[in-house]
Amino acid sequence: MGKAMTKSQIADHLAGKAGVTKKTAMEMLDNLAALAYKEAKNSFTIPGIGKLVLAHRKARTGRNPQTGAPIKIPAKKVVKFRVAKAAKDAILGKR
Repeated sequence: MGKAMTKSQIADHLAGKAGVTKKTAMEMLDNLAALAYKEAKNSFTIPGIGKLVLAHRKARTGRNPQTGAPIKIPAKKVVKFRVAKAAKDAILGKR
């Protein structure tokens, strides 16, 4: 399995494709991330990639793996990422 691209490598690639400077591409990535963080409460979609959504997990009873004693896990909010069908098809191939 290959190494994941770094933010700098992504910015360099986008700069080459869009014909802009690497600094501009880096700013665009930063602005996209900031917008995603701000809008995730309402769900944030990147077409063709996926969607960030805020989900609520209910309180539940779990087990301490070391002792086996039951413990209460409180309710909480979590951020989930749902991969778009187009991305799944492009990466995994159509079934």
